[in-house]
Amino acid sequence: MLFNDIINQTTVKKQLIHAVESNRIAHAQLFVAPEGTGALPLAIAYAQYILCGNTGGENNTGEASCNVKFEKLTHPDLHFAFPVATTAKVKRHPVSDLFLAEWREFITENPYGSLLDWYGQLGIENKQGQIGVDEAEAIVKKLSLKSYEGSYKVLIIWMAEKMNIAASNKLLKLIEEPPEKTVLLLIAENEDQILKTILSRCQLIKLVPLSENHIVKALVENEGLAENEAVKIAHQAHGNWNKALQLTHNATNDTQFEQWFITWIRAAFRAKGNAAIIQELVSWSETIAATGREVQKSFLHYCLQFFRQAMLKNYAADSLVFLEPATPNFDLEKFAPFVHSANILAIHKEINEAIYHIERNGNAKIILLDLSIKLTRLLHQKESI
Repeated sequence: MLFNDIINQTTVKKQLIHAVESNRIAHAQLFVAPEGTGALPLAIAYAQYILCGNTGGENNTGEASCNVKFEKLTHPDLHFAFPVATTAKVKRHPVSDLFLAEWREFITENPYGSLLDWYGQLGIENKQGQIGVDEAEAIVKKLSLKSYEGSYKVLIIWMAEKMNIAASNKLLKLIEEPPEKTVLLLIAENEDQILKTILSRCQLIKLVPLSENHIVKALVENEGLAENEAVKIAHQAHGNWNKALQLTHNATNDTQFEQWFITWIRAAFRAKGNAAIIQELVSWSETIAATGREVQKSFLHYCLQFFRQAMLKNYAADSLVFLEPATPNFDLEKFAPFVHSANILAIHKEINEAIYHIERNGNAKIILLDLSIKLTRLLHQKESI
């Protein structure tokens, strides 16, 4: 994977190329990047640039046999760590090396894929993957060995915020003082979930969401879309190439999410002053809680987007409204007046707090029911005049 394969991120590419060419490669670097901005393929391209002896800028393809190994993700000095969990195949002590075949397939099919996509690849959507202490021990052991080809060793830790406390503490010394010619590339979507002691030992590199223009260009060139269709998808993607691809191939969870959302909204409307309807909200909470935490978080992010679209519709910002609900007898225009300046901030705050508690392994059923009861009050709140 070469830098030219990465959509935009031009400034970061130049920074990484300069570091290699000036022989000033930081031993521990943390890429902080929103989902779908290309941190994983960028880290792989950077590792390839380091290990394959590229010297002529981002267009140079370096040493041929080295690049072949990278194309197959089998270079012996390239190592990966990523969140895993027990499966039917691996019943105890799961570590990344036991899932390399699935990992290579995942990256080959969609290098911009999300954590939820990865869990789907493993069939663990209803589990909470992590990078645990077994993984940390395997990392320390493999990086203590000499490189196979006498140059650098590169370890990419994807979704580094999924390292638990024991693993983080075990890797502290390695991150601070790795063996000679060892480079650790950590990738995270949320730096706030990473131990401060790890943050302080890493060079921070921040990626920005992709612009709509870059997504449109990539959709037209890579996916063969007409420009008007590409513009519509780019607007919905919010800088996330993975989301853009899902919308292009109709592979999102949005249909299911829409059904859950509208069921929720209708019950919340009817629940005010009607205790019998609370049982519907309890059943709804149980349904969502039965899914995996990543699904729950993705759904709540979808809810945030739906509420934002409703508010834009309410204030006649139609050029920014792309949501087109397909559920029978649901009209976004009729729903929109209930989302306004008096309640949107509170709704946004409550949903984000629910996401926060779900991320920290709170009881999803209780969290979602509490959110539902609060939403019942907020939806009936009158707009100030």
